[in-house]
Amino acid sequence: MADQINKTYISWKDLNKKRNQVEYTRPTQLLDTDGNLLVRGGWARHNVFEYDRTFAHPQWRGKEWDFYQLCNGKYMVQISIANISIGGYASATLVDVSGQEQKLITSMTVWLGGKNKVILPENCDRPNIAEYKKGKYLFRATTLKNSRTLEFVGPAKDKMIEAKFQMDMFDDHQNITIVTPFKKKGEYLPKRFFMTMKQNCMPCEGTFKYGDEEYSFEKKNTFCVLDWGRGVWPYKNVWYWGNGAQYITDAEGNDHIFGFEITWGIGDESNATETCLFYDGVAHKIGSVDVEVFPKPDKYMEPWHFVSEDGRFDLTMTPTYDHHSDMNALNIVRMHSHQVHGLWNGTVTLDDGTKLEIKDMYAFCEYVENKW
Repeated sequence: MADQINKTYISWKDLNKKRNQVEYTRPTQLLDTDGNLLVRGGWARHNVFEYDRTFAHPQWRGKEWDFYQLCNGKYMVQISIANISIGGYASATLVDVSGQEQKLITSMTVWLGGKNKVILPENCDRPNIAEYKKGKYLFRATTLKNSRTLEFVGPAKDKMIEAKFQMDMFDDHQNITIVTPFKKKGEYLPKRFFMTMKQNCMPCEGTFKYGDEEYSFEKKNTFCVLDWGRGVWPYKNVWYWGNGAQYITDAEGNDHIFGFEITWGIGDESNATETCLFYDGVAHKIGSVDVEVFPKPDKYMEPWHFVSEDGRFDLTMTPTYDHHSDMNALNIVRMHSHQVHGLWNGTVTLDDGTKLEIKDMYAFCEYVENKW
């Protein structure tokens, strides 16, 4: 199944079949009142898509989440909240991704039922607060014009996790927001869609406390990405997601923030791909990306070579750690992922033709198969 799905999108060697990259710049209604998708794919530098969750049908297939991931090259923290209509969760995890320690600390609270138990913001770019409080648990994400603040409190075994992080943003910090439709046997599924925003390149500082242990993160080497998702999905899906950010020093000795976002394999990408470079807060759209060798089942820790159809993204990841997880409930609900972390080397090209050489950049790419 996964091998068949893997062959449905563009191959890195097939550079002649280029995708459209339809950019939206004005407010655009996403769904009609019956839940039919009005946007047959497209991307934007900010979230211009007007989403009303009450229009999404069937609501029991709805999925919404705010997922934050930050890393300083050694320790990674994931803090997230999700509402998948039939239930949801809030969680925080710290893991060593250098491969030097076997350290994993996590706290999670799960609830069943109640599609309105947690109401998440309908637009990720506007100032907002996403919050969940119950018992010993707290999740709070506060979005302002130039910053985001993230908080989590919750028990982990016999200790408490207390995490708080603050992220910086440019005055006009561009992202990639994309709407992806789904097809079945070549026909659009009118009520199935995925809208996601990746807010990349946010310098981050803060602490993750676990009892008496404290892990500190500094802006000089820590970046955060927000994966914000809203959609009505089919039951089975698969995807790749790669992301990273770092400081790059130019010939004059000036530091710049560079990052990238590459996601593919989800739905119909005919009108836009979730692939983008970022440089000092500005998005530089690139074409479809693929990996040269399909990593499943036993090549996750071998080098991953990525190439875009336009040649502007040519990077190789040398893995250092595979953050593997597999949640399987009677093979009915399954979330199976390999999030592989490593050092990336190669070249990328900005919109004006400037070529950047990337040396030993920490970043990750994951391969996921889900039933949910």
